[in-house]
Amino acid sequence: MRVRRVVTTRAGGSSVGPYASFNFGDHVGDDPAAVAANRLRLAEGIGLPADRLVWMEQVHGRSVAVVDGPQPHPVPATDGLVTAERNLALVVLAADCTPVLLSDDTAGVVAAVHAGRVGARIDIVAATLAAMRSAGAVTERIAALLGPAACGQCYEVPAHMRDDVEAHLPGSASRTRAGTPGLDIRAGLRRSLLEHGVAGVAVDQRCTMESAELFSHRRGAPTGRLAGVIWSEDVAR
Repeated sequence: MRVRRVVTTRAGGSSVGPYASFNFGDHVGDDPAAVAANRLRLAEGIGLPADRLVWMEQVHGRSVAVVDGPQPHPVPATDGLVTAERNLALVVLAADCTPVLLSDDTAGVVAAVHAGRVGARIDIVAATLAAMRSAGAVTERIAALLGPAACGQCYEVPAHMRDDVEAHLPGSASRTRAGTPGLDIRAGLRRSLLEHGVAGVAVDQRCTMESAELFSHRRGAPTGRLAGVIWSEDVAR
């Protein structure tokens, strides 16, 4: 058994206009046929049937769902998915928020988390780790990947918002290049994960607001959504 992780970029899809071209968001105004084609292409690209990809109806909350098989529709009103099922890929969408991919490779338990400012503030991380433990994971074996997101030098917020998030997610306060109050949600998430006792945290340092190869809602809405995908597979596959 091995764990696989994928983070997509804008390139390689069927969408046009502001959604060009590999958009997976079906809630942002893109042509549904293009989104469906992109989702099928993603499944083919990672070598799984399309029905083995599990999607979420993300709501910037703290709900986490444990799934044990294909889901006919996106899991409603949730921002975290956990499974111990082999060859079942969990998908998180983002366009400035942080996609978090977690795994206990020994237990074969994986998780995909949508951690925006609100979800990170209300500790979606702790809720996900608890759900992973319920599925058989051990916190000290869990490794995390924090995907591309708005960086602390770009993510400008009012001072009161920065201070509020910092009070709930220590380590997230930052200052932008313009010298204004900002947030580095990935820094706060990394600190939180390590304080919870996970084995390690890797960070994809790309900033969605700076990189033209990534979608960014703050840089220019409407826009598409990139995907973070995680699954465990039998080595024989």
